[in-house]
Amino acid sequence: MEQEKENSADQVEEIQPESSSKRNPNPKSVHIKTPEVEVRLYRRGRGPVEVFKSRLGGWDQNQLEVGDILEKCGLKSLYAFNPEEGTRGVSIRFNAKNGRSMLPYTDGAVVYIDGEPKDSMVMPVTKVLVAVTLLTLLIAIFLKETPDWLSTSKLSNLNFPPWVLACIVIAFTRLRKRTKDVLKKFGW
Repeated sequence: MEQEKENSADQVEEIQPESSSKRNPNPKSVHIKTPEVEVRLYRRGRGPVEVFKSRLGGWDQNQLEVGDILEKCGLKSLYAFNPEEGTRGVSIRFNAKNGRSMLPYTDGAVVYIDGEPKDSMVMPVTKVLVAVTLLTLLIAIFLKETPDWLSTSKLSNLNFPPWVLACIVIAFTRLRKRTKDVLKKFGW
């Protein structure tokens, strides 16, 4: 009986599929072509800096993935662009939750986009440092002697270095500019 099992196991041959057949080995998987658009990206009207394919998303597969483009290219906003005139159009609006465009696009379309690069932190920090330095120098030069009205006031006991005063002034003005809308919202 054991010999019969061995003989029957030897008789089973594995049939190899032909190499010329291009059938899918997994019949349950389906390959669906994702709709794509060709994006020609300009930066501040110069370019095209980058040309790439971007897939369309959403329920109907017709919304541009604006959030992905912003993140990938280091931009803070996108605008429609007319390359013939070299002019920037309206801002491309997108949903903040999912990063997809509000307007639909067709599969295979060529989209011309102008992007505004993100601001680097070097410029604001440099401006603040230069302003602190200039204010410190001005205060140190012009206030060698304390004015009479300041020496008779209660503030004469406080001895602040000029650079601390300059930092306080700059910090106050920057915070006031940024929180102006917040204060209006709460009724101040």
